[in-house]
Amino acid sequence: MKILGKQPSREKCAESGWFATDYLLDQPIDREFILSLKPLGSFVYLDMLKEPFFKIESDYYMIKGVQGKDYFRIAVHGKHEEELEKLERFLG
Repeated sequence: MKILGKQPSREKCAESGWFATDYLLDQPIDREFILSLKPLGSFVYLDMLKEPFFKIESDYYMIKGVQGKDYFRIAVHGKHEEELEKLERFLG
C-alpha cells in the first residue's frame, strides 16, 4: 500500500495544539495494513462494526481510519511535529 498524497485535515484541531494530516492511499485500507500499525502505540481495532474502525494513540500523535476507505488521518501535537516524519518513514 502506497501513500499517494497528503493534505491538511478538514477537521480543525489546531486550537488545542494538535495538527492533523489526511493521507490518501493507492488502495482501500485492509485488515493487514491496520494490524501492521499495532507497534505504533495504544491500539484499538473495532472489526465487528459495519465499517471497521481503528485508532492508534501515543503521547504525541494519534492515527485513525476506517477499513475500506482509501485514506486515514494522523494528528500530531504541535510541539512534536518531528513525530510526523518518523511515522511517514514507518509507513513509507
